[in-house]
Amino acid sequence: MSTAVTEAKPPTPASTTQERSRGKNIAFFLSFAALIAVLLIPIPGLDWPGKIALAMLAFAVIMWVSEAVSYPVSAVMIIGLISLMLTFAPDPDDPGKLIGAKTALSTAMAGFSSSAVALVAAALALATAMQATGLHRRLALYVLKFAGEKVSHIVIGAIVISIILAFFVPSATARAGAVVPILLGMVAAFGLPTDSKLSALLIITATQAVSIWNVGIKTAAAQNLVAVGFIEDQMGQTISWGQWFLWAAPWSVLMSIALYFIMRWAIKPETESITGGKELVEKQIAEMGPMSGAEKRLTAIAVVLLFFWATEGVLHPLSSEITTIVAVGIMLLPGIGVMTWKYAQEKINWGTLIVFAAGISLGSFLLKTGAATWLSEVTFGAIGLDSMPILATIALVSLFNIIIHLGFASATSLASALIPVFIALAATLSVPNDGVGFVIIQQFVICFGFLLPVSAPQNMLAYGTGAFTPQQFLRTGIPLTIIGYLLILLLSATYWNWIGLV
Repeated sequence: MSTAVTEAKPPTPASTTQERSRGKNIAFFLSFAALIAVLLIPIPGLDWPGKIALAMLAFAVIMWVSEAVSYPVSAVMIIGLISLMLTFAPDPDDPGKLIGAKTALSTAMAGFSSSAVALVAAALALATAMQATGLHRRLALYVLKFAGEKVSHIVIGAIVISIILAFFVPSATARAGAVVPILLGMVAAFGLPTDSKLSALLIITATQAVSIWNVGIKTAAAQNLVAVGFIEDQMGQTISWGQWFLWAAPWSVLMSIALYFIMRWAIKPETESITGGKELVEKQIAEMGPMSGAEKRLTAIAVVLLFFWATEGVLHPLSSEITTIVAVGIMLLPGIGVMTWKYAQEKINWGTLIVFAAGISLGSFLLKTGAATWLSEVTFGAIGLDSMPILATIALVSLFNIIIHLGFASATSLASALIPVFIALAATLSVPNDGVGFVIIQQFVICFGFLLPVSAPQNMLAYGTGAFTPQQFLRTGIPLTIIGYLLILLLSATYWNWIGLV
Protein backbone atom coordinates (compact mmCIF):
# COMPACT_ATOMS: atom_id res chain seq x y z
CA MET A 1 0.00 0.00 0.00
CA SER A 2 1.12 3.58 -0.65
CA THR A 3 2.52 5.61 2.23
CA ALA A 4 1.84 8.98 0.57
CA VAL A 5 0.22 11.63 2.74
CA THR A 6 -2.40 12.54 0.17
CA GLU A 7 -5.04 9.91 -0.34
CA ALA A 8 -5.40 8.69 -3.90
CA LYS A 9 -8.87 8.86 -5.36
CA PRO A 10 -10.40 5.51 -6.18
CA PRO A 11 -10.88 4.89 -9.88
CA THR A 12 -14.31 5.48 -11.28
CA PRO A 13 -16.29 2.45 -12.45
CA ALA A 14 -15.78 3.59 -16.07
CA SER A 15 -11.99 3.82 -15.76
CA THR A 16 -11.83 0.48 -13.92
CA THR A 17 -13.84 -1.17 -16.66
CA GLN A 18 -11.66 0.47 -19.31
CA GLU A 19 -8.44 -0.74 -17.64
CA ARG A 20 -9.79 -4.24 -17.23
CA SER A 21 -10.93 -4.29 -20.85
CA ARG A 22 -7.52 -3.07 -22.05
CA GLY A 23 -5.75 -5.73 -20.00
CA LYS A 24 -7.98 -8.47 -21.37
CA ASN A 25 -7.48 -7.23 -24.92
CA ILE A 26 -3.72 -7.38 -24.45
CA ALA A 27 -3.98 -10.89 -23.00
CA PHE A 28 -6.20 -11.95 -25.91
CA PHE A 29 -3.57 -10.94 -28.46
CA LEU A 30 -0.77 -12.35 -26.30
CA SER A 31 -2.43 -15.76 -26.35
CA PHE A 32 -2.36 -15.81 -30.16
CA ALA A 33 1.21 -14.46 -30.16
CA ALA A 34 2.27 -17.31 -27.84
CA LEU A 35 0.53 -19.84 -30.08
CA ILE A 36 2.33 -18.57 -33.19
CA ALA A 37 5.67 -18.32 -31.37
CA VAL A 38 5.54 -21.96 -30.24
CA LEU A 39 4.67 -23.07 -33.78
CA LEU A 40 7.61 -21.15 -35.23
CA ILE A 41 10.22 -22.21 -32.68
CA PRO A 42 12.11 -25.42 -33.65
CA ILE A 43 11.45 -28.08 -30.99
CA PRO A 44 13.61 -31.20 -31.42
CA GLY A 45 11.73 -34.41 -30.71
CA LEU A 46 8.26 -33.03 -31.50
CA ASP A 47 6.45 -33.42 -34.82
CA TRP A 48 3.81 -30.97 -36.03
CA PRO A 49 0.87 -32.41 -34.02
CA GLY A 50 3.04 -32.22 -30.88
CA LYS A 51 3.97 -28.60 -31.60
CA ILE A 52 0.32 -27.76 -32.20
CA ALA A 53 -0.58 -29.36 -28.86
CA LEU A 54 2.12 -27.37 -27.07
CA ALA A 55 1.06 -24.16 -28.84
CA MET A 56 -2.55 -24.76 -27.84
CA LEU A 57 -1.50 -25.26 -24.22
CA ALA A 58 0.33 -21.90 -24.25
CA PHE A 59 -2.75 -20.29 -25.82
CA ALA A 60 -5.12 -21.89 -23.29
CA VAL A 61 -3.05 -21.04 -20.21
CA ILE A 62 -2.90 -17.33 -21.12
CA MET A 63 -6.63 -17.33 -21.87
CA TRP A 64 -7.49 -19.11 -18.61
CA VAL A 65 -5.18 -17.10 -16.37
CA SER A 66 -6.19 -13.72 -17.80
CA GLU A 67 -9.85 -14.60 -18.45
CA ALA A 68 -9.47 -12.57 -21.65
CA VAL A 69 -12.74 -14.20 -22.68
CA SER A 70 -15.09 -16.33 -20.60
CA TYR A 71 -14.12 -19.94 -19.99
CA PRO A 72 -16.82 -21.40 -22.27
CA VAL A 73 -15.78 -19.06 -25.11
CA SER A 74 -12.10 -20.00 -24.70
CA ALA A 75 -13.14 -23.68 -24.69
CA VAL A 76 -14.92 -23.30 -28.03
CA MET A 77 -11.88 -21.45 -29.43
CA ILE A 78 -9.59 -24.28 -28.29
CA ILE A 79 -11.73 -26.89 -30.04
CA GLY A 80 -11.93 -24.79 -33.19
CA LEU A 81 -8.20 -24.02 -33.35
CA ILE A 82 -7.16 -27.63 -32.77
CA SER A 83 -9.52 -28.73 -35.54
CA LEU A 84 -8.30 -26.04 -37.94
CA MET A 85 -4.56 -26.46 -37.39
CA LEU A 86 -4.59 -30.27 -37.34
CA THR A 87 -6.53 -30.40 -40.60
CA PHE A 88 -3.58 -28.82 -42.45
CA ALA A 89 -0.81 -30.47 -40.40
CA PRO A 90 1.43 -33.14 -42.00
CA ASP A 91 0.54 -36.67 -40.94
CA PRO A 92 3.50 -38.17 -39.00
CA ASP A 93 2.37 -41.70 -39.92
CA ASP A 94 2.00 -40.94 -43.61
CA PRO A 95 4.56 -38.31 -44.76
CA GLY A 96 3.41 -36.26 -47.70
CA LYS A 97 -0.23 -36.31 -46.62
CA LEU A 98 -2.23 -34.04 -44.34
CA ILE A 99 -4.01 -35.26 -41.21
CA GLY A 100 -7.31 -34.04 -42.64
CA ALA A 101 -10.55 -32.65 -41.25
CA LYS A 102 -12.08 -35.92 -40.03
CA THR A 103 -9.17 -36.91 -37.78
CA ALA A 104 -8.64 -33.30 -36.69
CA LEU A 105 -12.24 -32.86 -35.59
CA SER A 106 -12.24 -36.25 -33.88
CA THR A 107 -9.15 -35.22 -31.88
CA ALA A 108 -10.58 -31.83 -30.95
CA MET A 109 -13.92 -33.33 -29.84
CA ALA A 110 -12.44 -36.35 -28.04
CA GLY A 111 -13.22 -34.89 -24.64
CA PHE A 112 -16.96 -35.02 -25.29
CA SER A 113 -16.82 -38.82 -25.55
CA SER A 114 -15.16 -39.20 -22.13
CA SER A 115 -17.26 -40.94 -19.48
CA ALA A 116 -16.06 -38.27 -17.04
CA VAL A 117 -18.01 -35.66 -19.04
CA ALA A 118 -21.18 -37.69 -18.58
CA LEU A 119 -20.53 -37.74 -14.83
CA VAL A 120 -19.99 -33.97 -14.74
CA ALA A 121 -23.22 -33.40 -16.66
CA ALA A 122 -25.11 -35.63 -14.24
CA ALA A 123 -23.44 -33.95 -11.25
CA LEU A 124 -24.50 -30.52 -12.50
CA ALA A 125 -28.06 -31.82 -12.81
CA LEU A 126 -27.91 -33.22 -9.27
CA ALA A 127 -26.73 -29.86 -7.91
CA THR A 128 -29.56 -28.17 -9.82
CA ALA A 129 -32.07 -30.58 -8.28
CA MET A 130 -30.83 -29.60 -4.81
CA GLN A 131 -31.38 -25.95 -5.67
CA ALA A 132 -34.81 -26.67 -7.16
CA THR A 133 -36.03 -28.32 -3.95
CA GLY A 134 -34.05 -26.26 -1.43
CA LEU A 135 -32.94 -29.47 0.28
CA HIS A 136 -29.33 -28.30 0.67
CA ARG A 137 -30.53 -25.15 2.45
CA ARG A 138 -32.72 -27.18 4.81
CA LEU A 139 -29.78 -29.40 5.71
CA ALA A 140 -27.67 -26.32 6.43
CA LEU A 141 -30.34 -24.76 8.63
CA TYR A 142 -30.78 -27.93 10.70
CA VAL A 143 -27.04 -28.13 11.35
CA LEU A 144 -26.95 -24.47 12.44
CA LYS A 145 -29.99 -25.02 14.66
CA PHE A 146 -28.12 -27.82 16.39
CA ALA A 147 -24.99 -25.64 16.67
CA GLY A 148 -26.75 -23.06 18.83
CA GLU A 149 -25.69 -19.46 19.41
CA LYS A 150 -22.05 -19.65 20.59
CA VAL A 151 -19.74 -18.43 17.85
CA SER A 152 -17.31 -21.31 18.39
CA HIS A 153 -20.17 -23.77 17.87
CA ILE A 154 -21.40 -21.94 14.77
CA VAL A 155 -17.88 -22.10 13.30
CA ILE A 156 -17.96 -25.86 13.84
CA GLY A 157 -21.45 -25.92 12.35
CA ALA A 158 -20.27 -24.11 9.22
CA ILE A 159 -17.53 -26.72 8.77
CA VAL A 160 -19.94 -29.61 9.39
CA ILE A 161 -22.42 -28.20 6.86
CA SER A 162 -19.70 -28.09 4.21
CA ILE A 163 -18.77 -31.69 4.98
CA ILE A 164 -22.34 -32.98 4.79
CA LEU A 165 -23.19 -31.09 1.61
CA ALA A 166 -19.99 -32.33 -0.07
CA PHE A 167 -21.46 -35.84 -0.06
CA PHE A 168 -24.67 -34.81 -1.80
CA VAL A 169 -24.02 -31.58 -3.73
CA PRO A 170 -21.34 -32.08 -6.42
CA SER A 171 -20.73 -28.37 -6.89
CA ALA A 172 -18.48 -26.26 -4.66
CA THR A 173 -20.21 -23.06 -5.77
CA ALA A 174 -23.67 -24.48 -4.97
CA ARG A 175 -22.51 -25.59 -1.52
CA ALA A 176 -21.12 -22.15 -0.73
CA GLY A 177 -24.28 -20.58 -2.14
CA ALA A 178 -26.41 -22.59 0.28
CA VAL A 179 -24.48 -21.73 3.44
CA VAL A 180 -23.27 -18.14 2.98
CA PRO A 181 -26.71 -16.40 2.94
CA ILE A 182 -27.78 -18.22 6.11
CA LEU A 183 -24.63 -17.22 7.99
CA LEU A 184 -25.01 -13.61 6.83
CA GLY A 185 -28.58 -13.67 8.08
CA MET A 186 -27.42 -14.74 11.53
CA VAL A 187 -24.91 -11.90 11.64
CA ALA A 188 -27.57 -9.40 10.56
CA ALA A 189 -29.92 -10.70 13.25
CA PHE A 190 -27.35 -9.72 15.85
CA GLY A 191 -27.23 -6.20 14.41
CA LEU A 192 -23.69 -6.38 13.03
CA PRO A 193 -22.83 -5.12 9.54
CA THR A 194 -21.95 -7.43 6.65
CA ASP A 195 -18.31 -6.37 6.81
CA SER A 196 -17.95 -7.18 10.52
CA LYS A 197 -15.27 -9.51 11.85
CA LEU A 198 -17.96 -12.01 12.77
CA SER A 199 -19.12 -12.09 9.14
CA ALA A 200 -15.55 -12.58 7.96
CA LEU A 201 -15.00 -15.40 10.43
CA LEU A 202 -18.11 -17.35 9.48
CA ILE A 203 -18.07 -16.78 5.72
CA ILE A 204 -14.36 -17.55 5.29
CA THR A 205 -14.73 -20.66 7.46
CA ALA A 206 -17.55 -22.03 5.31
CA THR A 207 -15.72 -21.18 2.07
CA GLN A 208 -12.40 -22.73 3.09
CA ALA A 209 -14.23 -25.85 4.33
CA VAL A 210 -15.79 -26.21 0.88
CA SER A 211 -12.32 -26.19 -0.69
CA ILE A 212 -11.00 -28.69 1.86
CA TRP A 213 -13.73 -31.19 1.04
CA ASN A 214 -13.23 -30.76 -2.68
CA VAL A 215 -10.22 -32.96 -1.93
CA GLY A 216 -11.99 -35.46 0.32
CA ILE A 217 -14.73 -36.58 -2.03
CA LYS A 218 -14.32 -37.58 -5.66
CA THR A 219 -17.67 -36.17 -6.80
CA ALA A 220 -17.38 -32.91 -4.83
CA ALA A 221 -15.58 -31.01 -7.60
CA ALA A 222 -15.33 -31.14 -11.39
CA GLN A 223 -11.53 -30.92 -11.34
CA ASN A 224 -11.37 -34.33 -9.64
CA LEU A 225 -13.28 -35.82 -12.53
CA VAL A 226 -10.82 -34.26 -14.98
CA ALA A 227 -8.01 -36.15 -13.27
CA VAL A 228 -10.01 -39.38 -13.09
CA GLY A 229 -10.86 -39.08 -16.78
CA PHE A 230 -7.19 -38.72 -17.75
CA ILE A 231 -6.15 -41.58 -15.47
CA GLU A 232 -8.76 -43.92 -16.93
CA ASP A 233 -8.00 -42.93 -20.52
CA GLN A 234 -4.19 -42.75 -20.38
CA MET A 235 -3.21 -45.01 -17.49
CA GLY A 236 -5.94 -47.62 -17.85
CA GLN A 237 -6.93 -47.55 -14.18
CA THR A 238 -10.32 -46.80 -12.66
CA ILE A 239 -10.61 -44.82 -9.42
CA SER A 240 -13.82 -45.68 -7.57
CA TRP A 241 -15.62 -43.29 -5.24
CA GLY A 242 -14.71 -45.46 -2.26
CA GLN A 243 -11.02 -45.63 -3.18
CA TRP A 244 -10.83 -41.85 -3.50
CA PHE A 245 -12.56 -41.42 -0.15
CA LEU A 246 -10.20 -43.89 1.53
CA TRP A 247 -7.21 -41.96 0.22
CA ALA A 248 -8.40 -38.37 0.58
CA ALA A 249 -10.84 -38.20 3.50
CA PRO A 250 -8.15 -38.47 6.24
CA TRP A 251 -6.42 -35.40 4.81
CA SER A 252 -9.71 -33.47 4.70
CA VAL A 253 -10.64 -34.50 8.26
CA LEU A 254 -7.28 -33.32 9.62
CA MET A 255 -7.55 -30.10 7.61
CA SER A 256 -11.06 -29.45 8.95
CA ILE A 257 -9.72 -29.66 12.51
CA ALA A 258 -6.85 -27.34 11.58
CA LEU A 259 -9.32 -24.95 9.93
CA TYR A 260 -11.24 -24.50 13.18
CA PHE A 261 -8.17 -23.50 15.17
CA ILE A 262 -6.73 -21.32 12.39
CA MET A 263 -9.98 -19.38 12.04
CA ARG A 264 -10.31 -18.87 15.79
CA TRP A 265 -6.72 -17.56 15.83
CA ALA A 266 -6.86 -15.44 12.68
CA ILE A 267 -10.11 -13.52 13.18
CA LYS A 268 -11.41 -12.35 16.57
CA PRO A 269 -15.15 -11.60 16.29
CA GLU A 270 -16.90 -8.72 18.04
CA THR A 271 -18.90 -11.17 20.14
CA GLU A 272 -18.71 -14.79 21.20
CA SER A 273 -22.44 -15.38 21.09
CA ILE A 274 -25.17 -14.52 18.59
CA THR A 275 -28.22 -13.77 20.72
CA GLY A 276 -31.31 -14.61 18.71
CA GLY A 277 -29.36 -16.60 16.15
CA LYS A 278 -31.13 -19.85 17.00
CA GLU A 279 -34.52 -18.17 16.76
CA LEU A 280 -33.59 -16.79 13.35
CA VAL A 281 -32.64 -20.25 12.09
CA GLU A 282 -35.84 -21.75 13.53
CA LYS A 283 -37.84 -19.00 11.84
CA GLN A 284 -36.22 -19.76 8.48
CA ILE A 285 -36.94 -23.46 8.93
CA ALA A 286 -40.55 -22.64 9.78
CA GLU A 287 -40.82 -20.44 6.69
CA MET A 288 -39.66 -23.36 4.57
CA GLY A 289 -42.49 -25.42 6.03
CA PRO A 290 -42.48 -29.21 6.30
CA MET A 291 -40.41 -31.21 3.82
CA SER A 292 -42.12 -31.30 0.47
CA GLY A 293 -42.66 -34.48 -1.47
CA ALA A 294 -39.92 -33.44 -3.88
CA GLU A 295 -37.47 -32.96 -0.99
CA LYS A 296 -38.31 -36.37 0.44
CA ARG A 297 -37.88 -38.04 -2.94
CA LEU A 298 -34.59 -36.23 -3.55
CA THR A 299 -33.37 -37.26 -0.09
CA ALA A 300 -34.15 -40.89 -0.89
CA ILE A 301 -32.45 -40.65 -4.30
CA ALA A 302 -29.37 -38.93 -2.82
CA VAL A 303 -28.97 -41.50 -0.03
CA VAL A 304 -29.32 -44.42 -2.44
CA LEU A 305 -26.91 -42.73 -4.86
CA LEU A 306 -24.37 -42.20 -2.08
CA PHE A 307 -24.69 -45.89 -1.19
CA PHE A 308 -23.97 -46.91 -4.80
CA TRP A 309 -21.03 -44.51 -5.00
CA ALA A 310 -19.52 -45.82 -1.75
CA THR A 311 -19.92 -49.49 -2.72
CA GLU A 312 -18.71 -49.14 -6.31
CA GLY A 313 -16.54 -52.12 -7.18
CA VAL A 314 -17.30 -53.77 -3.83
CA LEU A 315 -20.98 -54.76 -3.88
CA HIS A 316 -21.71 -54.06 -7.54
CA PRO A 317 -19.88 -53.37 -10.83
CA LEU A 318 -21.73 -50.13 -11.64
CA SER A 319 -19.51 -47.06 -12.05
CA SER A 320 -20.22 -43.62 -10.56
CA GLU A 321 -21.08 -42.39 -14.05
CA ILE A 322 -23.80 -44.99 -14.58
CA THR A 323 -25.43 -44.65 -11.16
CA THR A 324 -25.42 -40.84 -11.29
CA ILE A 325 -26.93 -40.71 -14.78
CA VAL A 326 -29.67 -43.16 -13.73
CA ALA A 327 -30.37 -41.06 -10.63
CA VAL A 328 -30.69 -37.90 -12.73
CA GLY A 329 -33.03 -39.74 -15.10
CA ILE A 330 -35.27 -40.59 -12.14
CA MET A 331 -35.15 -36.97 -10.93
CA LEU A 332 -36.51 -35.83 -14.30
CA LEU A 333 -39.37 -38.34 -14.54
CA PRO A 334 -42.89 -36.87 -14.33
CA GLY A 335 -44.69 -37.71 -11.12
CA ILE A 336 -41.77 -39.18 -9.19
CA GLY A 337 -39.09 -36.68 -10.25
CA VAL A 338 -38.10 -33.46 -8.50
CA MET A 339 -37.69 -31.06 -11.44
CA THR A 340 -38.74 -30.66 -15.04
CA TRP A 341 -36.42 -30.80 -18.01
CA LYS A 342 -37.29 -27.17 -18.80
CA TYR A 343 -36.11 -26.11 -15.33
CA ALA A 344 -32.92 -28.17 -15.65
CA GLN A 345 -32.24 -26.78 -19.11
CA GLU A 346 -32.48 -23.21 -17.80
CA LYS A 347 -30.53 -23.68 -14.54
CA ILE A 348 -27.70 -26.10 -15.41
CA ASN A 349 -24.48 -24.30 -16.28
CA TRP A 350 -23.83 -25.91 -19.66
CA GLY A 351 -20.77 -23.72 -20.15
CA THR A 352 -19.02 -25.68 -17.39
CA LEU A 353 -19.58 -28.87 -19.37
CA ILE A 354 -18.05 -27.36 -22.52
CA VAL A 355 -15.01 -26.14 -20.57
CA PHE A 356 -14.62 -29.56 -18.99
CA ALA A 357 -14.81 -31.43 -22.30
CA ALA A 358 -12.45 -29.01 -24.05
CA GLY A 359 -9.96 -29.43 -21.21
CA ILE A 360 -10.11 -33.22 -21.58
CA SER A 361 -9.58 -32.86 -25.35
CA LEU A 362 -6.54 -30.62 -24.88
CA GLY A 363 -5.03 -32.87 -22.23
CA SER A 364 -5.52 -36.02 -24.30
CA PHE A 365 -4.00 -34.22 -27.30
CA LEU A 366 -0.93 -33.29 -25.22
CA LEU A 367 -0.50 -36.88 -24.04
CA LYS A 368 -1.06 -38.63 -27.36
CA THR A 369 1.30 -36.39 -29.32
CA GLY A 370 4.10 -36.63 -26.75
CA ALA A 371 3.92 -32.91 -25.96
CA ALA A 372 3.13 -33.61 -22.29
CA THR A 373 6.17 -35.90 -22.04
CA TRP A 374 8.37 -33.25 -23.64
CA LEU A 375 7.04 -30.59 -21.26
CA SER A 376 7.59 -32.87 -18.27
CA GLU A 377 11.19 -33.53 -19.30
CA VAL A 378 11.89 -29.83 -19.84
CA THR A 379 10.14 -28.71 -16.64
CA PHE A 380 11.11 -31.46 -14.21
CA GLY A 381 13.78 -33.49 -15.96
CA ALA A 382 16.34 -30.69 -15.67
CA ILE A 383 16.29 -30.94 -11.88
CA GLY A 384 16.57 -34.73 -11.91
CA LEU A 385 13.27 -35.61 -10.25
CA ASP A 386 13.39 -39.14 -11.66
CA SER A 387 16.44 -39.88 -9.49
CA MET A 388 15.08 -38.33 -6.30
CA PRO A 389 13.21 -40.16 -3.51
CA ILE A 390 9.48 -40.09 -4.14
CA LEU A 391 8.84 -37.90 -1.07
CA ALA A 392 11.24 -35.25 -2.38
CA THR A 393 9.56 -35.43 -5.79
CA ILE A 394 6.11 -34.98 -4.23
CA ALA A 395 7.43 -32.06 -2.15
CA LEU A 396 8.91 -30.19 -5.12
CA VAL A 397 6.08 -30.83 -7.57
CA SER A 398 3.42 -29.96 -4.98
CA LEU A 399 5.18 -26.66 -4.27
CA PHE A 400 5.30 -25.94 -8.01
CA ASN A 401 1.59 -26.83 -8.17
CA ILE A 402 0.65 -24.42 -5.36
CA ILE A 403 2.57 -21.54 -6.95
CA ILE A 404 1.06 -22.14 -10.40
CA HIS A 405 -2.43 -22.14 -8.88
CA LEU A 406 -1.99 -18.46 -7.97
CA GLY A 407 -2.54 -17.62 -11.62
CA PHE A 408 -5.61 -19.79 -12.18
CA ALA A 409 -9.18 -18.95 -11.18
CA SER A 410 -10.41 -22.38 -12.26
CA ALA A 411 -9.10 -25.61 -10.77
CA THR A 412 -10.77 -27.46 -13.66
CA SER A 413 -8.61 -25.54 -16.13
CA LEU A 414 -5.54 -26.07 -13.96
CA ALA A 415 -6.19 -29.82 -13.87
CA SER A 416 -6.64 -29.85 -17.65
CA ALA A 417 -3.24 -28.17 -18.08
CA LEU A 418 -1.20 -30.00 -15.44
CA ILE A 419 -2.57 -33.54 -15.02
CA PRO A 420 -1.29 -34.64 -18.48
CA VAL A 421 2.17 -33.35 -17.52
CA PHE A 422 2.01 -35.16 -14.17
CA ILE A 423 0.97 -38.39 -15.92
CA ALA A 424 3.98 -38.08 -18.21
CA LEU A 425 6.22 -37.39 -15.21
CA ALA A 426 4.79 -40.37 -13.30
CA ALA A 427 5.91 -42.67 -16.12
CA THR A 428 9.53 -41.78 -15.29
CA LEU A 429 9.24 -42.47 -11.54
CA SER A 430 9.80 -45.72 -9.65
CA VAL A 431 6.47 -45.78 -7.83
CA PRO A 432 3.66 -48.35 -7.34
CA ASN A 433 0.73 -48.72 -9.77
CA ASP A 434 2.51 -46.89 -12.62
CA GLY A 435 2.40 -43.63 -10.68
CA VAL A 436 -1.37 -43.32 -10.26
CA GLY A 437 -0.91 -42.37 -6.61
CA PHE A 438 1.52 -39.60 -7.51
CA VAL A 439 -0.98 -38.14 -10.01
CA ILE A 440 -3.84 -38.40 -7.49
CA ILE A 441 -1.81 -36.59 -4.81
CA GLN A 442 -1.06 -33.78 -7.25
CA GLN A 443 -4.78 -33.58 -7.99
CA PHE A 444 -5.38 -33.10 -4.27
CA VAL A 445 -2.97 -30.14 -4.39
CA ILE A 446 -4.73 -28.72 -7.45
CA CYS A 447 -7.83 -28.44 -5.25
CA PHE A 448 -5.98 -26.04 -2.92
CA GLY A 449 -7.78 -22.71 -3.29
CA PHE A 450 -7.02 -21.27 0.11
CA LEU A 451 -4.87 -18.22 -0.61
CA LEU A 452 -6.83 -15.69 -2.65
CA PRO A 453 -10.49 -14.89 -3.33
CA VAL A 454 -9.76 -15.38 -7.05
CA SER A 455 -8.35 -18.89 -6.46
CA ALA A 456 -11.75 -20.60 -6.75
CA PRO A 457 -15.34 -19.77 -7.83
CA GLN A 458 -16.72 -20.44 -4.34
CA ASN A 459 -14.22 -17.92 -2.94
CA MET A 460 -15.43 -15.29 -5.40
CA LEU A 461 -19.05 -16.00 -4.54
CA ALA A 462 -18.31 -15.42 -0.87
CA TYR A 463 -16.08 -12.38 -1.56
CA GLY A 464 -18.92 -10.82 -3.55
CA THR A 465 -20.96 -10.47 -0.35
CA GLY A 466 -18.47 -7.94 1.03
CA ALA A 467 -18.10 -9.94 4.24
CA PHE A 468 -14.31 -9.99 4.21
CA THR A 469 -11.24 -8.39 2.65
CA PRO A 470 -8.57 -10.14 0.57
CA GLN A 471 -6.15 -9.52 3.45
CA GLN A 472 -8.41 -11.39 5.89
CA PHE A 473 -8.75 -14.26 3.44
CA LEU A 474 -4.98 -14.39 2.94
CA ARG A 475 -4.38 -14.34 6.71
CA THR A 476 -6.32 -17.60 6.98
CA GLY A 477 -5.16 -18.97 3.63
CA ILE A 478 -1.41 -18.86 4.28
CA PRO A 479 -1.45 -21.12 7.37
CA LEU A 480 -4.05 -23.38 5.73
CA THR A 481 -1.87 -23.80 2.65
CA ILE A 482 1.25 -24.48 4.75
CA ILE A 483 -0.52 -27.06 6.92
CA GLY A 484 -2.19 -28.64 3.87
CA TYR A 485 1.21 -28.92 2.15
CA LEU A 486 2.85 -30.45 5.24
CA LEU A 487 -0.03 -32.91 5.61
CA ILE A 488 0.46 -33.97 1.99
CA LEU A 489 4.08 -34.79 2.82
CA LEU A 490 3.24 -36.45 6.15
CA LEU A 491 0.56 -38.70 4.65
CA SER A 492 2.83 -39.49 1.68
CA ALA A 493 5.49 -40.69 4.12
CA THR A 494 3.06 -42.63 6.32
CA TYR A 495 -0.57 -43.48 5.56
CA TRP A 496 -0.47 -43.29 1.76
CA ASN A 497 2.77 -45.23 1.77
CA TRP A 498 1.34 -47.92 4.08
CA ILE A 499 -1.73 -48.51 1.91
CA GLY A 500 0.36 -48.61 -1.28
CA LEU A 501 -0.77 -45.36 -2.88
CA VAL A 502 2.84 -44.17 -3.26
